[in-house]
Amino acid sequence: MFRIIALTVVAIALASAGLFYFSRESARLPEEQTFGPSPTIPQPSKTLFPTVNIAKASSWPQGVTPTAAPGFEVAEFAGDLDHPRWLHVLPNGDVLVAESNKTAKEKGASFSVRGFVEGLIMGQAGAKAPSANRITLLRDTDGDGVADLKTPFIEGLNSPFGMTLSGATLYVANTDAVVAFPYVEGETKITAPGEKVVDLPAGPINHHWTKDVIATPDGRALYATVGSNSNVGENGIAAEENRAAVLKIDPVAKTSTVFASGLRNPNGLSFNPETGDLWVVVNERDELGSDLVPDYMTSVKEGAFYGWPYSYYGQHVDTRVEPPRPALVAKAIPPDYALGTHTGSLGLTFDNADLLGPQFKGGAFVGQHGSWNRRPRSGYKVIFVPFTAGRPSGMPRDILTGFVGGDDDEARGRPVGVAIDGTGALLVADDVGDKVWRVTPAP
Repeated sequence: MFRIIALTVVAIALASAGLFYFSRESARLPEEQTFGPSPTIPQPSKTLFPTVNIAKASSWPQGVTPTAAPGFEVAEFAGDLDHPRWLHVLPNGDVLVAESNKTAKEKGASFSVRGFVEGLIMGQAGAKAPSANRITLLRDTDGDGVADLKTPFIEGLNSPFGMTLSGATLYVANTDAVVAFPYVEGETKITAPGEKVVDLPAGPINHHWTKDVIATPDGRALYATVGSNSNVGENGIAAEENRAAVLKIDPVAKTSTVFASGLRNPNGLSFNPETGDLWVVVNERDELGSDLVPDYMTSVKEGAFYGWPYSYYGQHVDTRVEPPRPALVAKAIPPDYALGTHTGSLGLTFDNADLLGPQFKGGAFVGQHGSWNRRPRSGYKVIFVPFTAGRPSGMPRDILTGFVGGDDDEARGRPVGVAIDGTGALLVADDVGDKVWRVTPAP
C-alpha cells in the first residue's frame, strides 16, 4: 500500500510540474529499421518508470496547416469539429465523421497506479474531453474542396467510431455494440433509433474503447475490431474475452465469432482493392523501451493468432505475462509490415482512385496518431506504404507532417482516420486540431 501511495504522489508531482520524462531511456535503432516486412527486434529495455514523452495538445495557429509532401497541397476540408476521430465516405460523396471520445470511467473499475498515470498522460494529449457522441455529415455542395454543409447526422450514440454502409443500412460501431440505421442517399439526418446487431466487449475497464467495423462487399458479414483491456494482460486474462481480436459478425443472425486473435489494439479495417484480403493496423504493447514493439499492418487470416499478450512479432516472448503459454506462442504468426515503434498507427485506407497518381493506386495510407512511450517521438503524421500485386513493396513515404511544432513543440494536431473521398483526394481526421484535412496534387 505504501508503494502505491508513493508512486501516486510521484506521478502527481511530475504531472503538476509538467515533467513527462519518467525515464531517460531513448531509442538506439535507426527509425528505418523499425519499418518494413522484417523489422529489427532488439532485447527489451525495462525501467522502473516508463519512458513518457508526449507532445502536449495545443491548436493550429490561424493560417497554419500541416505540411504536405512535395507535389501535394493540403487544405482544411472542415473545421470547428469536436474531437473528430473516424471518417466514412458515402457513395454520393458525403463524408461522415465520428466526433467521439472515451466514455467516462464506469463504477466498479478498480484503481491502479498505471491507470492513474495513463489518465494524466492522455489528458495532456487531449484525450480526456467529454465525448460528443455523434456522427456529423460534411458535404461539399459546390465542388471547391471545402465542406459548406456541416450538420449532425446521428446523435445520442455511445463513443462511436467505425462506420460502414451496406446497401440501405448504415452500421455504426459504438464502444459497446454494433448498431444499424436505415439510410437513404442524400438525407442529412437520421432520426430513427438504431437497432442493435451485436454487443461488443466494453465494461468497467474498456481499456481500448475504439471499435471499428466494415461490411463485406456482398453484405453478408461484418468485421469489427476490439482492442485489449490492458497493456499485457495485467487486468487478468478473464478481462480479455473476445478482445485483442477481429470479430466476424452475421448481421442477420446477430451473432459474432472471433475471426483472428492476438491483435493488441486493431483498427483501420480495409479491404485490399487488388486481392480482396482484409487488412488492419495494430498498436502494439508499451513499456519495453523506445525500440519495442513496432506497430504494424497485416492481412488478417481466419483463425490466426498474432501473439498478444504472450509474444510479439512471432515468437518473441513477453516475459511479463504470467503464466506463459509456450504452445500458443508456437502458433503465433508475424505480421506483414512494421509501421515503426509506438507510432500510434490507427487509420488505414487503400487508394483505389486515380487523382493522386498511378504510384499511389493500390497502396495504403496510414494515420499515425503519435507516440507517448518513445524518445524521440514517433508518428504524428500520415504515411504511404506502396503495394505491388497486393503486398507491401517498399519503405513508407511521409505524406502529411508538421503536426508537432511551435515554440513549445506542442501537438497542434494528431491524425487518426484516413479516407479517400469521392474525387480521389485523401481526407485526414485530426482529433486535436478539430479539423478534417484534404490532400490533393499541387497545381
